Amino acid sequence: MTKLQKIQSKIKTLNEALAWRNELKSCGQKLVFTNGCFDLLHLGHVTYLAQAAELGEHLIVALNTDASVKRQEKGDNRPINPEHARLFVLASLEFVSAVILFDATTPISEIETLSPDVLVKGADYDPNESDPTSKKHIVGRDLVLKAGGKVQTIPLVDGFSTTNILKKAK
Repeated sequence: MTKLQKIQSKIKTLNEALAWRNELKSCGQKLVFTNGCFDLLHLGHVTYLAQAAELGEHLIVALNTDASVKRQEKGDNRPINPEHARLFVLASLEFVSAVILFDATTPISEIETLSPDVLVKGADYDPNESDPTSKKHIVGRDLVLKAGGKVQTIPLVDGFSTTNILKKAK
């Protein structure tokens, strides 16, 4: 398998990811789940993803489709990179085991389907927040905890965000 084929093999449909997840469960391996836009990959993203990967044997990233990024009202020019490019860049990271797309407002369906052992978000969220209307609430928290998993946050790297990079570029 070439290096490009290896990267492409990490990009999965939800059904492919579920089959892979079932293999991991049968081997007793922990799956870590996170999600986001990951538009312009930067130091903050890479640090966050590397730290998330340390929490289990495999990290899966659920990536917002272009349409779902637009619905988040991040700006008319977002995403900068189309979903196929963002998928490929994330899949090229050694510590990312798989990448899937999600088109809904939240990845609740993907979390429910994959039942990760660890659900991770940045420290701008609160793993103890149980009010789903709060901006600090982590979607899927209750499902993961009910299944015996963990919900965890990772500190953000100060000064690094796609929004800040775009402001600086102007």
